[in-house]
Amino acid sequence: MTAPEAHARKNIDRQLDAAGWVVQDLSDLNLHAGPGVAVREFPLKSGHGFADYLLYVDGKAVGVVEAKAEGSTLTGVEAQTEKYSTGLPDTVPAHWRPLPFLYQSTGIETRFTNRLDPEPRSRQVFTFHRPETLGAWIAGVPLAAEPGRGMTPFTTERRPGYVIGSANLRRGLLALPPVPEEGLWPAQLRAVRNLEKSLAENRPRALIQMATGSGKTFTAITSIYRLIKYAGARRVLFLVDRGNLGRQAKAEFDGYITPDERRPLTELYNVQLLTSNKVDPVARVCIATIQRLYSILKGEPSFDEEADETSLGTLESLIREPVPVAYNPALPIEFFDVIFIDECHRSIYTLWRQVLEYFDAFLVGLTATPSKQTFGFFNRNLVMEYGHAQAVADHVNVDFDVYRIRTRITEEGSTVEAGHYVDLRHRETRARRWEKLDEDLSYEATALDRDIVAPDQIRTVIRTFRDRLFTEIFPGRTEVPKTLVFAKSDSHADDIVQIIREEFGRGNDFCQKITYRTTGRKPEELIRDFRNDYLPRIAVTVDMIATGTDIRPLEIVLFMRDVKSRVLFEQMKGRGVRVIRPDDLRAVTRDATAKTRFVIVDAVGVTERAEFNDSPSLERKPTVSTEKLLGAIAMGSTDPDVVSTLAGRLARLDLQLGPTEKERVREVSGGSSLQEITAGMVQALDPDAQQERARERFGLAPDAEPTEDQVAVAREEMIREAVMPLASKPELRDLIEELRRSMEQTIDTVSQDEVLEAGYDASAKERAKALVESFEAFIEEHRDEIAALEILLGSNEGRRPTHDDIRQLAEAIQAPPRQWTTEELWQAYETLDASCVRGRPERVLTNLVSLVRFATHRDDVLAPFPERVRERFEAWIAEQEARGRAFTEDQRRWLEMIRDHVAANLEITREDFDYAPFVQKGGMAAAHKAFDGKLKQILDELMGVLAA
Repeated sequence: MTAPEAHARKNIDRQLDAAGWVVQDLSDLNLHAGPGVAVREFPLKSGHGFADYLLYVDGKAVGVVEAKAEGSTLTGVEAQTEKYSTGLPDTVPAHWRPLPFLYQSTGIETRFTNRLDPEPRSRQVFTFHRPETLGAWIAGVPLAAEPGRGMTPFTTERRPGYVIGSANLRRGLLALPPVPEEGLWPAQLRAVRNLEKSLAENRPRALIQMATGSGKTFTAITSIYRLIKYAGARRVLFLVDRGNLGRQAKAEFDGYITPDERRPLTELYNVQLLTSNKVDPVARVCIATIQRLYSILKGEPSFDEEADETSLGTLESLIREPVPVAYNPALPIEFFDVIFIDECHRSIYTLWRQVLEYFDAFLVGLTATPSKQTFGFFNRNLVMEYGHAQAVADHVNVDFDVYRIRTRITEEGSTVEAGHYVDLRHRETRARRWEKLDEDLSYEATALDRDIVAPDQIRTVIRTFRDRLFTEIFPGRTEVPKTLVFAKSDSHADDIVQIIREEFGRGNDFCQKITYRTTGRKPEELIRDFRNDYLPRIAVTVDMIATGTDIRPLEIVLFMRDVKSRVLFEQMKGRGVRVIRPDDLRAVTRDATAKTRFVIVDAVGVTERAEFNDSPSLERKPTVSTEKLLGAIAMGSTDPDVVSTLAGRLARLDLQLGPTEKERVREVSGGSSLQEITAGMVQALDPDAQQERARERFGLAPDAEPTEDQVAVAREEMIREAVMPLASKPELRDLIEELRRSMEQTIDTVSQDEVLEAGYDASAKERAKALVESFEAFIEEHRDEIAALEILLGSNEGRRPTHDDIRQLAEAIQAPPRQWTTEELWQAYETLDASCVRGRPERVLTNLVSLVRFATHRDDVLAPFPERVRERFEAWIAEQEARGRAFTEDQRRWLEMIRDHVAANLEITREDFDYAPFVQKGGMAAAHKAFDGKLKQILDELMGVLAA
């Protein structure tokens, strides 16, 4: 034996021992020394030589280890271990013949082949598996299986002692049932199917790229459930970037209802969010940050919570060297079968990849913004690609506009002449002193907010934003949309917060800083308030909300810091793309109607970087009217910029349309919806789709590269096909223009007005009377045609009106020629007799119920529906308490959330518990638990009282 090989064997001995194997010489053989025994230099049949190590589990042979000197390449040694596996003497007991588990190792590098796999293929492993694991894999193999000859499909008929695990997982992946389509968006369905195909092909790594807001976590949970239930996965790890994203992921797991059993996933399988360094041995899913996982591998008894909340991007600036990883028997390499890595564009490829590669597991990456390193780490196995444009067409994302604010100091810097006094502020203590300049102080724009703070530069940007907000950015609105401001540093954020409060003339609650240095309340609580409550309207952060955090009502992203990383910019921009139901948006922004776009307010020029145009807005011609764009299509234009801009406009319009208007579009177009037309236009602009069409069009091989001219021909064909419904149907173009005009208002920012008189006059009362009479006549005329009126007026006994019923009624009264609104009708009744009208209603759909009941004389007073719901709720609570039925504080909070939801939506369904605010408290599963399984009874009671 050479000295290098002897050194390798010492390392192998040490690794086997750490993994639970008792290492022995043949002369000291004692198969009862432990569950796993590794015997050195074991003689095999004649012609087969000696196995460097023969592995025994529970007294029977299971595998071999071939030792080689450090630096040896190992794939060429596989034939030698195959020979050993068939050379076991007949007198030696074995679990399987040939031996199924084959290792080749230098003590530095180890490769492993499991001949029980359907298609045995060696893979690199960090070290050796534990003997108990190999024994469990052996016990779980179907009796009909033959090692190395194509295994039988996974079966639920289990032998005594059967333990699920990765050996069975690879067989189970070949027999997964079809993915049910219910509950999945098309992109999610495609992602799950493609991932399962990749796993079935035994590809060790896979990458899923899906646009921000398209449900990557939901997609992953769907896959995880199927891997556990149908494929035999024993334990799955879901890795997140930081602690608050882990809690967000846990809430999604809690709210996930399994499509087959219709039960919460967490009722079927334990899901553990790691908040300590102890892993629950019965957890089927673990959610953790990679930094906490590293701490556990190091054997640390605890981990600093603050470090768990620090993103990998921040940690990268603190840790310069890759983290060292050593074997931990409490967390062996086979502990996880599959690892899902959320936000996998992060720096897992340099500093942290050892933590991931420690485990003998499939790796699945989830990201909206992969980098070159991301593609490389996942072996360029991109199983799903779903970009921003397609997500907009599918109504999974909203598109964006860019509003640019330029100031002189921002772009050029400035000079302060000698003789002036300047403030000097200590970076850490923020203590101030004053100093007179002896010479001119000149600084460039890059020094702003680092070496130089120019309050008027910040003030000028904020004042311009304030002054243009309701005239140009969101014309016609009166409430500041939910706005997220990105600052350069915590100190810069502090300056911005103070100036925003001053310029908008608002208090502390209006604008708040949310950074890692925020104290008093946890940043997560502030994020929750920003997401769910009316206040704050504006949040200022550095990078805490840059990735992953879900804030659906967000409509403005204001950049007051430059960003050098394309990936980080896409993540920051992605905070605004998420869609939200109109009612949920109005719950926090009362004068909003629907989220059809968001606006990037760029105060630093970040959007002008050419390399940041991977997912540009569909809006390429912002100054061209929709009418002219439609005219260009009618005249045969196939200009990609025209088509892209029109697709974006149609996607926005479709988000504003109700069912009636959408049905009109289908009728006029010949069966296509605006969403389907938009999706076709976006698909026609996809370069990959154009290349594929060019190959088909010109008969090229699947891997051939079409010429530019061939792609141009294919592109024009695809665009002509996509816009054909618009180009060939003038009536459809006319309808689109009619619908667009009904959704827009012209804002006159030029004419000046003055007050001549205030108060109602006789003509106003006449108009109000005519409107009321028309409304009441409409109710009488359509009482047997419109479902909501049938139910509210008693024609449809035994059924309560639903949210959709009321929405249908609202669409009917808003349709031309009436175009009435709830607010307008309410005002008319108040004009006629203010004594019968109580309060001014918020803009909620359910107030239409109050109007109908008052108009048909079922109520004597016209009061906002939410107010009546609250009155009925308090009366019900008092009645329950009088009967001796007391509610806990936790139950009372659930009841109040249910009350508020019914007030805004008229009903509550099982699906509503998957959304805010219920999901923040644990969703349906937590509600069931809070009411000891009597949730349905409580809901039935409350609905009978509140929605009466």
